Amino acid sequence: MSRTPPAYPESHDLLAGKGVLITAAAGVGIGAATARRCAEEGAQVFISDVHERRLTETAEALAEITGAPVPHRLCDVTNDDEVRALVADAEEKLGGIDVLINNAGLGGTCDLVDMQDDEWFRVIDVTLHSVFRMSRAALPHMVERGSGVVINNASVLGWRAQAGQSHYAAAKAAVMAVTRCVALEMADKGVRVNAVSPSFATHPFLVKSIPKDQLDALEAREAFGRGAEPWEVANVMVFLASDYSSYMTGEVVSVSSQHP
Repeated sequence: MSRTPPAYPESHDLLAGKGVLITAAAGVGIGAATARRCAEEGAQVFISDVHERRLTETAEALAEITGAPVPHRLCDVTNDDEVRALVADAEEKLGGIDVLINNAGLGGTCDLVDMQDDEWFRVIDVTLHSVFRMSRAALPHMVERGSGVVINNASVLGWRAQAGQSHYAAAKAAVMAVTRCVALEMADKGVRVNAVSPSFATHPFLVKSIPKDQLDALEAREAFGRGAEPWEVANVMVFLASDYSSYMTGEVVSVSSQHP
């Protein structure tokens, strides 16, 4: 079994001419990797996050790929005023949002009996309510144009149990349910809504936040003996954003090599 990731993919202009808005896109995780892959595939990207320094650094790195400044905006996805301002800004700067990628999420480990109300509601607010707020703000613009794609970042924990993750798992399971329901609401309006469900993607922030023995245990459950590279998850988002997935809506695509 090889633990070596495959070669980084070549680009094929799969998203040429599309405007893509991505939340929680700063740093080195799935959001930033998705922004990069979208830019490499020809999209004009607009990124947001709550971390100003990392957001600016990510936008500057993306500009080296696109050859032009990359629009970006600070946004707390738990604040509806900020969400609506973000969507309005992205609509203007992109000339219309063709693809919305709801990537914001917040984790943490705590047994239910020890969990405080604020811990529970904070994870639900960032992870689930952000999908509601962002989609509610962006979808009317897509409906008006008669086209668009929404991609939500869920998790295998929406299907599978893990101790200490009741709040996060509940939020991600709800993201899957919202995806399916909104897909039906949008189907006759030319808008597709899908989700990805990663097991886990390895990046420096994750390595710092999870004890090594827990990280080793997670990797041991994967058929490839490693976590996904963030860009491997991003590749699936690119596919869902592209015209190659034109017949897919209401689907939750597992991005995992995890076995029971």
